Parts: sequence; structure tokens; C-alpha cells
Amino acid sequence: MDEERKTDSGIEIHPVYDEKTLEDWDPGNELGPPGGYPFTRGIYPSMYRGRIWRIRQYSGFGTAEKTNERFKFLLDRGQTGLSVAFDLPTQMGYDSDHPRAEGEVGGTGVAISSLADMEILFDGIPLDEVSTSMTINATAAILLLLYELAAEKQGVPADRISGTVQNDILKEYAARGTYIYPPKASMRVITDLFEYCRTRVPKWNTISISGYHMREAGCTAVQEVAFTLANAIAYVQAALDAGLKVDEFAPRLSFFFACHMNFFEEVAKFRAARRMWARLMKERFGATDEKSQLLRFHTQTGGATLTAQQPENNVVRTAYEALAAVLGGTQSLHTNSFDEALSLPTEKAAKVALRTQQVLGYETGITETADPLGGSWFVESLTNEIEARAEDLIERIDGMGGAVEAIEKGWMKREIEESAYLIQKAIEDGSRVIVGVNRYVEEEEVSEIYRQDPAIARTQVDRLRKVKAERDAKAVAAALNEVRGAATSTDNLLHPIRHALSVYATLGEVCDVMREAFGVYEPSESFR
Repeated sequence: MDEERKTDSGIEIHPVYDEKTLEDWDPGNELGPPGGYPFTRGIYPSMYRGRIWRIRQYSGFGTAEKTNERFKFLLDRGQTGLSVAFDLPTQMGYDSDHPRAEGEVGGTGVAISSLADMEILFDGIPLDEVSTSMTINATAAILLLLYELAAEKQGVPADRISGTVQNDILKEYAARGTYIYPPKASMRVITDLFEYCRTRVPKWNTISISGYHMREAGCTAVQEVAFTLANAIAYVQAALDAGLKVDEFAPRLSFFFACHMNFFEEVAKFRAARRMWARLMKERFGATDEKSQLLRFHTQTGGATLTAQQPENNVVRTAYEALAAVLGGTQSLHTNSFDEALSLPTEKAAKVALRTQQVLGYETGITETADPLGGSWFVESLTNEIEARAEDLIERIDGMGGAVEAIEKGWMKREIEESAYLIQKAIEDGSRVIVGVNRYVEEEEVSEIYRQDPAIARTQVDRLRKVKAERDAKAVAAALNEVRGAATSTDNLLHPIRHALSVYATLGEVCDVMREAFGVYEPSESFR
């Protein structure tokens, strides 16, 4: 007898699918055409026929100078959008010369402490021609404003820059940990950013609600959809409570998902998420603008699926994951480099990752028709099942009072940890095969890896000290006092922060003022 097969989400996979599998299914209600509500088959009628997805490789390491070189290397080889990785001190609101930054400066991304760094990061890159995504959360408002100011130095007005800040703090409390302030204060900064961009930076995507980091932490595909959309519901409600109208801000919301190795489940996941979001916005929040109902998303191939053993196999893994993301209808894509389980990517590995997308987009023919797997009994069944299970989880979260409450109670974190445990257990007992790790294992030498120059941190700290020595100290102190006043009132924070950054107040100084006003988040024992 054939043994039972299940996806990571626990969905049973039948030996074969046929019309009986979907006998109660109404395709007229569930599908619609590509570009038509509820957008199961894609948010645009022709999808990639006119232009392929935006190729947006995630890059950032060491100093602004080094990262600027990598940006130009990728742009010269056909990358169509920038995606910035920041180091941990920048993510946590510390300047590069802070004691807590020691040993971390430039390690997981580029170090940005002031406008001087941001100017160098984008030197020679026309910011009215390039769309930039920034994976930054607790300090997202500061990095957006630094980007706007750097563009202004180039002569590019704010209404001509485009891109995205991740700005998704809720998943940090549940899965990643780069939070600073308590949730309510963090939500205020986020909605202030929504309001600021609505009038000043209209082409900017004000949030990229991320399932990626929760998936990397161990959640299943169903949990990724449910937790991401639950967080999105919380952001929409917070914006409405702040007095914004749904169709004023919702068209600039975007999403960020992972793509892992269970190929058909991943394709179905994207289709289910798109349909669910359209219905949530239309039926729950009353959005009438079609743009408010579109789930526009960026995808990154799995970092957790990469292996340090036989790292060349990661080229194959990444290619399959990228294929699933495209068949699922992604708007932009990052393909991981094969050596990322060992170190930051070498230039060679970054180029192979870029070429993976270009081969996929221009050689395989998958861009010639929208939603090529639509109508597959298997894919449609998985799409329906993921939607049903994700809706059940959202209903549970609603019953707790919403995503913020579910996170503060530690429930979401515990769910992710339980799923991660089950996956690791299956790897260790061999029931989940990982080639090169628990099957087809070989002795091998470590391939060439990127090694960070320790002098990079000294260079960064020296520049920061020079900025602090040469700026107008009185102007900085006055500007930071304006930030303090806004933080202790209901004024929009971004306007005084922008002024402070323009006179070369640092990221850490601005965050310290906000720490004084808001406090620092300490998870409860139940959360831990």
C-alpha cells in the first residue's frame, strides 16, 4: 500500500488528481481571469509577456563604498532594481561607533550611520531611474528619509523616487528580533510613515509585509500566508485608526514571501495569498480602488534551504525555487547565491544567482502566458486547501484580538518554533531528504568564500567621527530636540527626523531620542 504523503503544512498529497477532486469547486468564483478579481491567476492580464519580473538582488556588506561597487557590478550585468541589506547595528538603531556595534559593523549588510554614508552608497546611481528596496524595519523611517535626502543631493525630488522599505515590525517580535520600541510605539512610527509618503513620496511602497523571515525561522507555507496576512490586517487597522482612508494608503502596501523547495505547494501558496488579500480588502475593509486589492509581492528564494555541504547544489535548489516563484506570479525576485550558507556572497556566486533569473526569464518560455499552471487539478486543490487552512489560522488570531495581541502573548512565536522543530526532527531521522546532508554525503573541501576585511569597521568608524566633528553641533542639538517634542506629542515624527538627518544627526542619535520617549521593548517570559 502506498504510504501517505504530506506537504510541510500537513496537506495530504493524493497519488493522482482528477475532476472529482474539485467536484464542488466553482472556478468562476475562485479564479477569474489574470488581472481580474480575485486575482488568483495574477494581478496583471498579461503578466510577464510585456516585461519580466523586476530582478532585484539583495546586496550589502561592509562600507557604503564596497556596497556601491557591488550595486554597480550587478546593474552593469542586467539587474533591474536594487535591494539593500543593512548591518545589525543599523537595523537596531546603533551608530557604528557604539559599544554594542563592536564586531558587527558591516557584517550582515552595509553600515549606515548618517547621510554621509547614504550619499556614498548611491554615488553615481541615478535615483530617479533605479527602484530601491530596503530590508529595514525598526529604523525604516530613518533610512527612507536618508534615501530621500541623498536623492535631493542628486537633484532628484521626492516625488520621482520609487522603491520599498520593509517597515514590518510585527514579524520582528515573532521571528527575527530586530525591534527597538514597544509594539504600539512602533505602529505609530509605521503609520506616520504611511501619512508622510502619501503626500511627499507618492511612488514609494510604504511597507513590505514579510512572511519571509517567519518562513526562514521555521513556519510552514500555510502559516506564512496566515501570519503575514494577519499582520497586514493589523497594519491596515492601525492606519484606519490613525485617520487615514483605506484607498489612500492601501495601493502602496506590498508583500515579501519566501519560496522553499516543495514546488507545487509554493506555487499554490502565492495564488491563495493573492486571492485571500483581494477578498480581505474588499469585504473586510471596504476598499473600492482595485489597486488596494492587489497583493503585489517580492520573493526571495530560501536561505534556510541552502546547505554548507556541497554548496554547488544550491544553484539547483535556487533555480527550482525561482521557477516556483515566477509560476506563482511574483512581481520581483531575489535569487540567493550558492555560497550564502558559508559566508556573504562572492562576486562569482552573485553573478551566477543573477544569471539564474535571466536564464529563467529569457530562455524557458514560461513568460509567454499568464498563470501556466492554472486549472491544474493538483495546483487548484492545493490553492484551495492552503486558503482554507490559512483562513482558519487568521480566525484564531482574530479571536485573540488580532496579530499584535497574538504576538505579545507569544502564541505566534511558539507556533513557528513548533513547526521548525518538526522540520529539523524529520531531517535528523532521515524522513526528509536533504541531498548532501543526510543522503549522498561526500567528504569535500570548503570552496572559495568571501572574507571581510577587518579594516572595514575602522574605516566606517573614522568617517562617522569625522562627520560628528565637522557638523554644526548646535543645529543638531536643536533638531534632535524637535524630534523629542514630536515623539512626546501626536505630531508626525518624520518631518522633524528629516530635518535632523539633513543637518547630519546620526541614526543612533535619533533612535536614542525615541528610546527615551517610547522605551525599549522587553519580551515577556511567556514570549521567551
